[in-house]
Amino acid sequence: MLVIHPKDVTTSVLLSLYEGTDSKVIDQTASKREIGHLLHHCPPYERIMLLGHGSDNGLFSRTDDMVPEFDRIIVGHPHAYYLRRHTGGNIIGIWCHADKFARKEGLHGLFSGMIISDKREAEEYGIITLQHLIDEANEVMFAKLRQLLDNQVPLHEIPERMKALNDKPSWLTCFNYGNFYYL
Repeated sequence: MLVIHPKDVTTSVLLSLYEGTDSKVIDQTASKREIGHLLHHCPPYERIMLLGHGSDNGLFSRTDDMVPEFDRIIVGHPHAYYLRRHTGGNIIGIWCHADKFARKEGLHGLFSGMIISDKREAEEYGIITLQHLIDEANEVMFAKLRQLLDNQVPLHEIPERMKALNDKPSWLTCFNYGNFYYL
């Protein structure tokens, strides 16, 4: 499995999705060209995970984790050509609005919509909560997603399975668990 996950303290919970697996992990030190090369040579049947922060334009990266702004898009439109070769839908993209990026670029796989990972985002969506509750809820949610992946649940079943696994429903968990899409 190829994992592209720029290191970021706010997305470290996503490590749980691939820790302990036989994966090639790429972080923010790779250039766009190096990532393009890796995606070009990645066999179409191999799973690709794209994890972190982003937008409908792609996956973000920053060189300094202490600076709140992102420096670049590490996986974006120029990489979509290589990602489209994965016609079996074996791509997992988890960042805010990854589903919009996937739709725009014609990608297939499991993608997240908006996932609330901090208090500011929660407030934007009218959800009143505390940061430690967001952190705890996301840790549980991604552990459940990892369990589904480890059990080889087909990606197209995961959005409905995630909703069913929300055993402590709150405004936050209903929002986050409901934002997984198979495209």
